[in-house]
Amino acid sequence: MPSELNRREALAAAAGFAVCGGLFAGSPAAGAATPHYGEALARFLDGREPAAGGIRLDAPEVAEDGNMVAVSVRVESPMTEADHVRRIALLSTRNPVAEVAIFELTPRSGEAFVGSRIRLAESQDVVALAETSDGRILQTRREVRVTVGGCGA
Repeated sequence: MPSELNRREALAAAAGFAVCGGLFAGSPAAGAATPHYGEALARFLDGREPAAGGIRLDAPEVAEDGNMVAVSVRVESPMTEADHVRRIALLSTRNPVAEVAIFELTPRSGEAFVGSRIRLAESQDVVALAETSDGRILQTRREVRVTVGGCGA
């Protein structure tokens, strides 16, 4: 006669599976980017080389809900007619659609800052790019680990 699991035993078994899955899964964000990301990046760069510095991406290290990940991007810029940020892009390295958002700015924007909530399909890098009025591209990235019910996914 098969034995039946009581509630406590079932919960303990589920917790064990979750821990083991998290230990052996590795870091999904470290995985290769999708071709969609490479295509989106190439479109935004348009043959230019990105530079580091002057751009800050704020995003959580761990997001408990991949459907609503709060992010913000700030770029050092005087936002004058002669020197301003034209566009800020948020790209994801592993989403089915890599272009999460592209924001158009003008000197009237006052500051080079955008904030939003984005959807991440899984743990991955979020990449922020900024195009300045003189054609330079600034870039930074942040790994965001998406969890499911508190367990690594």
